[in-house]
Amino acid sequence: MSNPAIALDAMGGDNAPQEVVKGALIALEADPDLKMYLVGNESDVSSELSANGYEGDRIEVVHAEHAISMSDNPVKALKEKKGSSIEVAMRLVREGKASSFVSAGNTGACVAASSLFLGRLKAVKRPGIAVVFHTGEAPVVVVDVGANIACKPDHLIQYGVMASLYAQEILGVDSPRVGLLNIGEEDAKGNSLSKETHARFQQTGVNFIGNVEGSEIYSGKVHVVVCDGFVGNTVLKVSEGLAERLLYLFTTTVKQALAQVPEAMALAPVLKKAASELISKIDYSEYGGAPLLGVDGTVIIAHGRSDGKAIGNAIKVANRMAAIELNSRISEELTSLSGAN
Repeated sequence: MSNPAIALDAMGGDNAPQEVVKGALIALEADPDLKMYLVGNESDVSSELSANGYEGDRIEVVHAEHAISMSDNPVKALKEKKGSSIEVAMRLVREGKASSFVSAGNTGACVAASSLFLGRLKAVKRPGIAVVFHTGEAPVVVVDVGANIACKPDHLIQYGVMASLYAQEILGVDSPRVGLLNIGEEDAKGNSLSKETHARFQQTGVNFIGNVEGSEIYSGKVHVVVCDGFVGNTVLKVSEGLAERLLYLFTTTVKQALAQVPEAMALAPVLKKAASELISKIDYSEYGGAPLLGVDGTVIIAHGRSDGKAIGNAIKVANRMAAIELNSRISEELTSLSGAN
């Protein structure tokens, strides 16, 4: 792509701008052709760059007067905090100066700003946020996890198409299996929305395997799980909380067991390695962030607690999406689907 620059919200997230700057430098080291706009308080961002010893010319700091916090009302904040880091970075994408937008900031504000400054892709009815979960074998994409809580069958069908393309082109899954999240596997299960969506999915070109229950999200049975934003966000938050709790219980249980049997201390290095591998399997930073699929631009929303590694991976995904022109593929598929119907 002729202009691989990334517009990075330097003030977004719980650990901004420190970890955001670290993530930017990690991304630059991994890709010698990458350029970046760091958008935020110029003094703070420049200080962090200096603290990390950066003296190159591939980063341009763009000043933003305000930062939207996690607790701000998204729409209200965009109106009242004119010139926020989210707005300024988003405008860089709209103006063609940057290929992608990445932020670990307020999700609602990122979604609202995308709608306001970028708009939707051709044929897209509603954008959706896609999150990648680990399953042990292949990743699974859950969409939508919060952008649209009032879904219609058309929206869910499009989410399946867009997430299927994402799984194929970005995650390297061949012929992704798509499932509709429901209370049972039978075709007749669920409410009217589920039933109508199920019937219409069979008329698309995606590899639709039918309804899936919540327990099957992590089984490897499907690569894409489609649901409305309310359900998807609940799945996301429950999964995050459960993963953290399981990790805590694992480590504390192992420590207690070793303390009771001194001879077992020899196993400590092995168990420590096992714990490290477990962490890597549930670590959200491996996939960096969640793409907002369906907007006329590349938008990645990273976790609010993202560290430098997570930010670096989010930038990598954003650059990959822009480079392969995933949005063009999405528009083509949805336009073709719309014409077929």
